[in-house]
Amino acid sequence: MTTTTGSVRPTAPLKSVAPRLRSQRRRIPGRPRRSVLLTVLTGVVLVYSLLPLVWLLISATKSQQGLARSFGLWFDGSFDLWHNIGDTFTYQDGVFGRWLLNTLLYVVVGAGGATFLAVLGGYALAKFAFPGKRAVFAVVIGAVAVPGTALAVPTFLMFSKIGLTDTPWAVIIPSLISPFGLYLMWVFATEAIPTELMEAARIDGASELRTFFQVALPLLAPGTVTVLLFTTVATWNNYFLPLIMLKDPDWYPLTLGLDSWNKQAQTAGGEAIPHLVLTGSLLTIVPLIAAFLLLQKYWQSGLSAGSVKE
Repeated sequence: MTTTTGSVRPTAPLKSVAPRLRSQRRRIPGRPRRSVLLTVLTGVVLVYSLLPLVWLLISATKSQQGLARSFGLWFDGSFDLWHNIGDTFTYQDGVFGRWLLNTLLYVVVGAGGATFLAVLGGYALAKFAFPGKRAVFAVVIGAVAVPGTALAVPTFLMFSKIGLTDTPWAVIIPSLISPFGLYLMWVFATEAIPTELMEAARIDGASELRTFFQVALPLLAPGTVTVLLFTTVATWNNYFLPLIMLKDPDWYPLTLGLDSWNKQAQTAGGEAIPHLVLTGSLLTIVPLIAAFLLLQKYWQSGLSAGSVKE
């Protein structure tokens, strides 16, 4: 300590200690820094994402008269959800159930087939060397960049010439091709399957087919589920392709069928059924929500694969 005219001043070493103590109090190692702006933005995005779902859930509990006399984001005096669900499945001789089965058919065959082909193609492109591999990579990247709507009209012209329009194959066959799923499995298989493990299986006498199904396929499970979720959502929500391919309402998926219900009020003598359209829309998204919740752990691990280098 140094004394000058009766006052006490800290020496230089003590001055340098105080800022370090304050900085240690401000930042704790291993603890993320809080951001008020980021928290507010996250809250805004959360409200923006959940508000349509809340509105749909509330609207599905109202009758047709209740939709007109009540506020959109609050319940009506009567709770008609179960009555609306029953009317949705019985309206027009139960055509909603037929649309639901059609959608399940398109998803199981189309999305399931697209996932299987993406797994096969991604595994082959990741673990085998062959001439023209770079050209295939360029084609896959280019196909990812092309929107599906740009190919809808050429696909319709091609299918009309071979007589497959207005059949379920006109929706299933184009759904089997998923360039994004192929690229995702290509990247995932590159990191998920050790080359040494495949060589060990071959040394033990396993064929290439057995090596794929017993060695590679279990390791590809997280990526497979991720691709399956993406293709399922894309096929379940597919609207434009069935719109130009199908004319028979018996082959409509849910998206096209609910749209026809919504538009029938604009036709001469058509009946307005907004409460059934809203209830059907709610029933349409329930399987997707259930799929995401049940497969969430596989989906998350598939997205994070390859993010840490060992």
